[in-house]
Formats: sequence, structure tokens, C-alpha cells
Amino acid sequence: MSFASLGLSDALVRAVAATGYTTPTPVQAQAVPAVLEGRDLMVAAQTGTGKTAGFSLPILEKLFPNGEADASYRRTPKQVRVLVLTPTRELAAQVHASILAYGKELPLKSACVFGGVGPNPQIRAIAPGLDILVACPGRLLDLVGQRAVDLSKVETLVLDEADRMLDMGFIHDVKKVIAKLPTKRQSLLFSATFSKDITELANRLLNNPARIEVTPPNTTVERIAQKVYRVPAGHKRALVAHLITQGAWEQVLVFTRTKHGANRLAEYLDKNGLSAAAIHGNKSQNARTKALADFKANELRVLVATDIAARGLDIDQLPHVVNFELPNVSEDYVHRIGRTGRAGRSGEAVSLVSPDEEKLLKAIERMTRQRIDEGTLDGFEPPAQADLNSDRPERPRGAQANGRGQRNNNPRANAKPAGSGQSNGRNSQPRPARNSGEQRAARPANEPFDRVAEERRLQANGNKAAAPATAPRPNGRSNSRPQREKPALFSPR
Repeated sequence: MSFASLGLSDALVRAVAATGYTTPTPVQAQAVPAVLEGRDLMVAAQTGTGKTAGFSLPILEKLFPNGEADASYRRTPKQVRVLVLTPTRELAAQVHASILAYGKELPLKSACVFGGVGPNPQIRAIAPGLDILVACPGRLLDLVGQRAVDLSKVETLVLDEADRMLDMGFIHDVKKVIAKLPTKRQSLLFSATFSKDITELANRLLNNPARIEVTPPNTTVERIAQKVYRVPAGHKRALVAHLITQGAWEQVLVFTRTKHGANRLAEYLDKNGLSAAAIHGNKSQNARTKALADFKANELRVLVATDIAARGLDIDQLPHVVNFELPNVSEDYVHRIGRTGRAGRSGEAVSLVSPDEEKLLKAIERMTRQRIDEGTLDGFEPPAQADLNSDRPERPRGAQANGRGQRNNNPRANAKPAGSGQSNGRNSQPRPARNSGEQRAARPANEPFDRVAEERRLQANGNKAAAPATAPRPNGRSNSRPQREKPALFSPR
């Protein structure tokens, strides 16, 4: 089977061939004819199986039959014909880049919009009217609110990585966008899995869709060699550096669980002679774009990322993926390692598992229905104690270890005894102890305890002098009204 046999024009066939592909993948072979027929589509396929081309090629063919624009068609300012929604900025940029590559011989007008950058260039790009708009839901809604884009004439809607949108909490924004679209349209939904939530979304969104499922749910790509290294958490950074150096890995994508952890690991690798950068949600869009571009151009050896990049990165021939920490959600493991082994190529995925991550590993093995082989640590020397200490998170300021012979973190346990003469931060004079033996003696032994009477007795003994009714204010003026008496802490019984 060839791309030409799927009903694509010569211009698209040439563009696809220029990207290095000559034979359609299974998802492309099924999706392209269905989209050309105008059917709604529900596709479940693993990442790296060619989903982007599966919807981009037939959409471009419908927009430009035989590689030419319809002579009667005129773009209307701010209007969009095809809308592609993606969950992350990186994925939006990647999808748009693919569309531009496939449509390079076509009179295509397209744009990509997402947050993290100024909206004005995006508004100017939309102003003449577009054939295709690739967007993240949040920024798109902002532009709709500014009346910078008109979605009332959208002919085709694509939801890419729909399951990721659900995971990231974007479903409410997606519903708001869909409410702006015409009811009569073609809708295409692409997802890694057909979960219950995705099925419910598809039932509301799609009209009698063609259903395509090219791989069993939640399975990993067979061409990816997977290994597990069981190591203490304090050894992980040194082991990553060892694996990259010993294996002469030239392009490595490393996933961490937190943004702070990504920064620390990238700094550690960079200091040890391995060029590295981190990308995550706290990085500016320009910094993320530059790091990804440098990584793709092999100017950066290691890219450290949080799961925000797990589905948004499409890197040709990426050979190695490392899970520095296992993800909390088992499905994210599939998406992480799916960055390698793409488009029929082989790849290697390595996971570093500390003792407290064993439950996460077992959950991943149950989900993927396979046991992951354990690697050997030949030639790896665990770091010295000083290195281990440097790998631990910093303590919050003022926190003390609670070990034997050290101060307790409880401020009450560390408090100085009353009357010790130490400053409490408010007054350097020692405070008299409450209810001292002398004060208790002022109350007859056979008199029942009365809280109010006790407080008055203490005041009379000088322990707590009553404030005058018209005590002067700090500015020298006197109060015009008597002060109210503060209620007792406990009511008398």
C-alpha cells in the first residue's frame, strides 16, 4: 500500500516522501479513507504510530483537492475552517510543524496559538482568516473572548490526545470551545486509550463515528527495550550520568516527577560534563522552545522533562528515554517511553526504581501485562557519602533534625523554662510563673474554685494589673470611652 493509493494528491505524496515515509502506518491506512469520506472518527493508537499524519493528510486533501484551492473559496477575516485542539504547547507546535511540512506545496494558510507568549502576533496571524488553526484550549478561549477569532464556520474539529486533556483538567475548556462551533461539522477524536471517560466524551461529541483501534489498550511498543535498575534514591543522579557516559548515549530524554527535581538533575549533569537542560511548566515558553530545538539539533545531549512533555515531544530517532522517577499514574509510563521507538524504529527505555517505588513498578507491570527485565550495574560505583548528602532536598529554613541528641522541631519542646530570663522575642524581662505557690495560697483551701474570682485575685496580687478605664493611646490622646472588659477564658460553673 502507498499514500497515493489512499486517495491523496501528488503534492501530498511528494511532501510525505520528503519527510522519509513511503508506506502508510496501520492507523494512517484506516484513518485517511474514513476522513476523506467525511465520517466522524474515534481512534485509539499508541503514541508514535503516525496519528498526526492520519488526520493531517486527509484534511489537507479535503481543503485542497488535487493540490489546488477551490476557485470559488475566499477566506473570511478571523474565520477558521479546521480547528485542531491539543493539550500542551509542545504538542501544538509539533502538530503545526507537521501540517506545514505536509502542506508545503499547497496554498495553505495556518497558525498555531498557545499561552506563555504574547497574544498580539497570534491575533495578527488569525486576522486574514485561516484554513487550519492549531490551538491549546486556554489561549483559544482568550482569543475568542477578545473577538480575535471566529469559530462559527469550522468544518472539521480534531481533538488530539483527548485522554491527556481529560487528565490535565482541560475538559471544561474543551466543552466551552465546542459550544462555539457549528453543530454540523466533522469531528475526529484521537486518544492513546479508550477509557470510560473518553468513550463518554466521544458519545456526546461524535456522530456515528468510525472506530479504529490499532493496538490493545495500555500496551507498550514492542520495539522498545525496557529495563529496570533498582537503586537507592540517593544513587540515581550518579547512575544516570554513568549510563549516559558508559553507553555513549548522545540523545537522552529523562523524565522526573517534579519541576524542582528536573532543575536539580539538569544542573548536576551539566556540572558533570553532560550538556543538559530542563523543560517544565515554570519555564518560559521561549526557554522551552530553545531547549527543545537545541535537543533536536543534537546541540544538547540530555533533556530533562516533567510529564508536561510526555506527549508533546516528537523527536526523530530518539534512542533513549530514562524514567528518573516512576510516574504516579501508570498510564503515563506508556506515554513517556513512547517518545522512543517511533514510526517503526527501535528504542530503549530505562527506569530507575528506589525501594519506595516498588508499588508503582508493580502497577505498571500489571497494566502493561509484562514483567520488565532488570539491568545490571556493571562498573557503577555508588557515590560517596558527601555526594549522597548533596542529593537530598534542602530542609526548610529553621527546620531541625529530630534525631537522637538533637533539638526537636516542636517549638514547645524547645521553649525555655518560664522565669529563665531568656528573651521570648517580645520582652527581655522574665515572666512570672502563673499560679505560683504564693498565689495559690491566697485562696482558702476549702473555697470552691471560681475562675473569675481567681483572675481578680491574681490581679490584686500584682500578677496582672488592670488597665485604667481611660488608658492613654500611643499618640498621646486618651480614650473617649471606657475599655470593655475582656471575657474570661472559661465561664464559671
